[in-house]
Amino acid sequence: MQVSVEKTSELSRKMTVSVPETTVQEKMAERLKTLAREVKIDGFRPGKVPQHVVTKMYGGKVRDEITGDLIQSTYFEALQSQSLRPAGYPHIEHTDDAAGFVYTAVFEVYPEIVIDGLEQLEIARPVAEVGDVDVDNIIEKLRDQKKEWIVVERAAQEHDQVTVNFSGVCEDTNFTNGKIENFTVEIGAKKMIPGFEEQLLGLEAGANKTFEITFPEEYGNAELAGKVAQFEIDVVKVEEAALPEINADFIQAYGVEEGTEEAFRADVKDNLGRELKQVLRGKLKNAVMDALYEKIQIAVPNALIDEEVERLMQPYIESAKRQKMKPEDMQLPRDAFEEQAKRRVALGLILGEIIQKNSVEIDGDKVRETIEELAKSYERPEDVVAWYYSDEKRLHDVQQMVLEDQVVEWLVAQAKVTDETVSFSDVMDRQQQ
Repeated sequence: MQVSVEKTSELSRKMTVSVPETTVQEKMAERLKTLAREVKIDGFRPGKVPQHVVTKMYGGKVRDEITGDLIQSTYFEALQSQSLRPAGYPHIEHTDDAAGFVYTAVFEVYPEIVIDGLEQLEIARPVAEVGDVDVDNIIEKLRDQKKEWIVVERAAQEHDQVTVNFSGVCEDTNFTNGKIENFTVEIGAKKMIPGFEEQLLGLEAGANKTFEITFPEEYGNAELAGKVAQFEIDVVKVEEAALPEINADFIQAYGVEEGTEEAFRADVKDNLGRELKQVLRGKLKNAVMDALYEKIQIAVPNALIDEEVERLMQPYIESAKRQKMKPEDMQLPRDAFEEQAKRRVALGLILGEIIQKNSVEIDGDKVRETIEELAKSYERPEDVVAWYYSDEKRLHDVQQMVLEDQVVEWLVAQAKVTDETVSFSDVMDRQQQ
């Protein structure tokens, strides 16, 4: 076997493999000899078919099989002989000539990655803590979730809930299919199109009002987007919110059996602390990855980008199937995923190189700690821990997450890190956005 390699681009290779005709003929002879003992041909007893008859009838098919086998058996041997690491599947073409069997394999290889200058990485590490004001804000949100609406005999104010019957007309077309009845609107919740809720301020039960509003340009219904509509509303009732007291019943409803405000605040602060820790860890990881991606520039094999694009698109395809849609009808723009796919592949290759070069191994204690942390928010944490350890795939997912966190910690230890103090609310609000 002879092997030659041509470099057609930074990552593309064209490998030519030649197998002598004597090798092909030897393997064909063995296969045809075996076939002669097995085939049944009219006019000949089983096992007595002349070799030249078998060769004439099956020679072409056997040669195709032999050459296919030779590609499989010699391809990886040829790669090893040239110290090549292919990325993705090859495109193979073959030819036959008097000298023997020749095939070419066109493929991309993994890039050479040089991990230098990590100590020059500059990373801003966000630092925040949970304060009393943050606890107060969350408790108020919890109260708001359990509020009750009380009918009032007055004009509607900010944060009131107004029940209305209304209809809408745009370009002489009633787009509400008549009148929508007993529709509730919370003023200030910003759930309606801009301007609608404000039109209800100052109205009492029994009031009637007609007004015009322009739909946003990015409105979901293309027939209404950017157009002026006329609304007519009748106010059915006005209600104000009544927030529950923070008493033992309210507190125990959130799983704090002591029922005291002190214990409740401590529990809320503990939960917020866990959430904040996870968010800050994620932000630090993103900052490290951004710095790493910018610092270490590598060529990324197109084959790996294509595979990652397919993975990124898969959730959308599955969603389309659940909605009884054809994936092709979704018109997913492939190029919208390519930059993200390229980044993910590049970082995966870079992190893999760092792990290998620095012998970073998964810390089993940190895996256990991470799983226990994930389980804390459940009613029976021990069952959740057992659930993770009972399935190899679930456990592997956590192990990979922990391994990435370990690499991030290692990189942070090498880099120039500056702590950046931010407020709890700023961190969590941006996370929700």
